[in-house]
Amino acid sequence: MRQTRTMSMVEAAANVVVGYVLAIATQIVVFPWFGIETGLAEHLTIGLAFVGVSLARGYLLRRLFEAIRMRSAE
Repeated sequence: MRQTRTMSMVEAAANVVVGYVLAIATQIVVFPWFGIETGLAEHLTIGLAFVGVSLARGYLLRRLFEAIRMRSAE
């Protein structure tokens, strides 16, 4: 079964949201180990800096693999 572009975007967005929450939690735990002290606002901002890149990466990779799958099915 073929995945639509919309569902590719939904999947990529869900992946980014889960990754964002995990990244914030990881930063809160790991940063102090390296002497990096930041507040929650900074953690959220740092995480947001990577959200767009992660979303685009996930979507583009999904579309690439879908294209490869469709070519091999022909």
